[in-house]
Amino acid sequence: MGQTVIGAVLREPGLEIVACIDKKNGNIKLPDSTVEVPLYDDINRATDAHPIDVVVDFSLAEALLPLARCVLPRGIRLVSGTTGLSDEALREIDEIAQKHAIGVIIASNFSVGSIVMMHLAGIASEFFDTAEIIERHHDKKADAPSGTALTTARGMLKNRKKPFICPKDASDNHSRGLNYEQIPIHSIRLPGILARQEVVFGAPGQTLSIFHDAISRDCYMPGVIMAVHRVVGLKEMVFGLDKLLSL
Repeated sequence: MGQTVIGAVLREPGLEIVACIDKKNGNIKLPDSTVEVPLYDDINRATDAHPIDVVVDFSLAEALLPLARCVLPRGIRLVSGTTGLSDEALREIDEIAQKHAIGVIIASNFSVGSIVMMHLAGIASEFFDTAEIIERHHDKKADAPSGTALTTARGMLKNRKKPFICPKDASDNHSRGLNYEQIPIHSIRLPGILARQEVVFGAPGQTLSIFHDAISRDCYMPGVIMAVHRVVGLKEMVFGLDKLLSL
């Protein structure tokens, strides 16, 4: 994701990469260019050395809160696609953003197609009593279920305003997936897959499936670039790309 974000930023007029953060120090050569930018293993060193407007983060849940604690008080906006965050961590990031009147955008998914899929699943939830989610990701993905699957389930429950009906054996049978508020979520982790999510609704005599495939990481870049532009005008934390799309 880091390499894909770098490429997207380079193609976007008005944006410039000034530094990168990873587990080592050195320099990183920009794609299709002879230009190199500094690579740091410490966000503090990067922010001390460079004027930075926005940090784009795709890392791990345990890294995001320390990152927010570092950059937000310095007036640096934050765009993050990291998932697996606790409610406590999200609340603290929101509190820091409000205290410093600084923009933060956190989204479980930056693909516009995936956001529309979640929106449609929320609409369908009003008309079906049973539903399940099947999500497939590559074997290097750190969390399961995915943040997208959990966000989808929460949106379905919010729109439905009453519990789903779950088969009696699903609550204590691990082969039926994680039972999230009566919505079984099945996680598949295999090499050869990037990302696919399917929401299946069932009713007597019919089923409805809504699914989205991520063919390459390029599908996330329009959402990331939109968030980088929009976060500059915010003075608070926004959770979810759907807010930017007015869904």
